[in-house]
Amino acid sequence: MESLQIPIAFYAIIAILTFFFLSWVRRKPLPPGPMGWPIIGNMLMMDQLTHRGLARLAEKYGGILHLKMGFSHTIAVSSPEMARIILQEKDNIFANRPATIAITYLTYNGVDLAFANYGPFWRQMRKLCVMKLFSRKRAESWDSVRDEVDTMVKATAINSGTPVNLGELVFGLTHDIIYRAAFGSISHEGKEEFIRILQEYTKLFGAFNLADFIPFLGFIDPAGLNTRLPAARAALDGFIDKIIDEHLRKGKKTGDEGLDNDMVDEMLAFYSEEGKVNEGGDLQNAINLTRDNIKAIIMDVMFGGTETVASAIEWAMTELMHTPEALKRVQQEMANVVGLDRRVEESDLEKLTYFKCVIKETLRLHPPIPVLLHQSSEATEVSGYHIPKGTRVMVNAYAINRDKNSWEDPDTFNPSRFLQNGAPDFRGSNYEFLPFGSGRRSCPGMQLGLYAMEMAVAHLLHCFTWELPDGMKPSEIDMGDVFGLTAPKAIRLVAVPTPRLLCPLY
Repeated sequence: MESLQIPIAFYAIIAILTFFFLSWVRRKPLPPGPMGWPIIGNMLMMDQLTHRGLARLAEKYGGILHLKMGFSHTIAVSSPEMARIILQEKDNIFANRPATIAITYLTYNGVDLAFANYGPFWRQMRKLCVMKLFSRKRAESWDSVRDEVDTMVKATAINSGTPVNLGELVFGLTHDIIYRAAFGSISHEGKEEFIRILQEYTKLFGAFNLADFIPFLGFIDPAGLNTRLPAARAALDGFIDKIIDEHLRKGKKTGDEGLDNDMVDEMLAFYSEEGKVNEGGDLQNAINLTRDNIKAIIMDVMFGGTETVASAIEWAMTELMHTPEALKRVQQEMANVVGLDRRVEESDLEKLTYFKCVIKETLRLHPPIPVLLHQSSEATEVSGYHIPKGTRVMVNAYAINRDKNSWEDPDTFNPSRFLQNGAPDFRGSNYEFLPFGSGRRSCPGMQLGLYAMEMAVAHLLHCFTWELPDGMKPSEIDMGDVFGLTAPKAIRLVAVPTPRLLCPLY
């Protein structure tokens, strides 16, 4: 009997190995991509994983390409058709977000909205954001836009005739809007401290960490992340814990009668020492938020609403000054529709057809988030290619919005293209135009961010004429960008304002 057990075991092993071999042979190939090195894969190409670098790789390898970063798989998507498959057809599989060690730590193990994996918790968190934090019914957020735009107009008018750094001006504007909407503070006490915390978070989110790709080399820490991460989170803890405690002491009531509540007030209505989430019932009974939830969501709001909107406003002004005929046309439309005897009001925006096209064209050329990050929750196939479970997916909105098969003269700033019948919209159903993403992970704060951008740009254009300093020509404006969370101008736009309205500006 013992002599028979050896052949049986041997044949069993052979059968198992044959099964796995045949499964591997039948499996579809990975998408095309550059050849990698053993172990490290394509990690020497890390500097090419930007919106522009990925667009260049797509020209060689196509709309979907594969990279092996250490032990991790990455695919880059750069065509509208591939984006449609990822964000619509297989949205349920690619609804997760990839999270580095730094992101996981700084988001309190992914208890925020931006990086939480798709599931019951995330669905309730998104419902909370859409219904409470970014709702049009939240007067405080929308009032903060109008009030801070008034402050920006006053500051610009005071500096009339002298060069104004528009990049710094609009970054201050968007930060003040979000700071006030989140914390309810008009005095902005502690604003500088919070800006420093955000700047450190930005650096840490983008810092290279070898352990993300080759875990057993985590002891190699050239960026000092093992020290900087705890220090950054402790700084955010100290800042927001103080604000939460102040709000708890105020004991402010929430509900329809409390429309002036800030975002912390809104979230404290769901506060509990122990988190809870379920799919049933109304929102109030479905979710409880811990302090970590509240802090992580506030961080999302500050990141998502400050640099993204500021960059979009600066790019709109830059593209218009780089294209004088478009600047002249949009200002003439404002003079005809609004008149020069008053400032722009919210009710005017829908009547400014060409102005709306300017906003769309800016978002096409300069999407707020140039590369959208997703992750596969299971193994799947895309266009005949095998995509392993846990693959990091980079949807290159920058390249998609400039797709040569979808747009005429795709790199040219031409707002008139959106006057044509059937022009794409940015709500997420036209996959050649994805400034705010699409599907489950599309931007929940799109309406508030778009409103802030439109109000700011409209007032800058209608209240002032703008000239470049020191006799600079429009063609001499630097149009380069810097890749990060967003892709802001590499060199800030500086221009000289002169009041153009017949009425007082403040």
